[in-house]
Amino acid sequence: MDYVMRSVRAEEWPLARQLRLDALQDPAAPVAFLDSYEAAVARPDAFWRDRTAAAAEEGGDVRQFVAESPEGEWVGTVTVLIERPEDDVRFGLPADVNQGHLVGVFVRPEVRGAGVTDALFRVAVDWAWSLSAPRLERVHLYVHENNPRAAAFYRRFGFVPSGQRMPVPGSGAGERREWELEYVIERG
Repeated sequence: MDYVMRSVRAEEWPLARQLRLDALQDPAAPVAFLDSYEAAVARPDAFWRDRTAAAAEEGGDVRQFVAESPEGEWVGTVTVLIERPEDDVRFGLPADVNQGHLVGVFVRPEVRGAGVTDALFRVAVDWAWSLSAPRLERVHLYVHENNPRAAAFYRRFGFVPSGQRMPVPGSGAGERREWELEYVIERG
């Protein structure tokens, strides 16, 4: 595989924006992201600059990784959020321990099955484990109950269902409620 896995750089915000917009147009987007294309495309450039800078290689508690083809095209991404028990909750349950939270997973359809997703996850999880302050005890993510392809990949990679679930924001109540299921890898 000739793809390079690396952190984004702050000045690459136009590429980060375009990859996110492409992800939000993927057929799986409604069960993969808590965002819509319409909302994302309407955000000003300043939003994308700030978001990319916060997740760049020089950043702090957020790191976005991309898969770059030999031709320089971004073909995939995953972001790691660092969560501590004292932090405000971004999504899901409050953290009981220092943990990494994988979000924004997307790989272009034309490279799915080529090892890109595995390589992105390896670099993201390895980065999470490499931190000494805070030292992370686990890495977790959420997957929509109606996204079996993603759930199968997460299990194959080594994530296991924790038994925790969260209602999808805005999904209704009762029988119409949809769920995000938590998957975790504990520090070995």
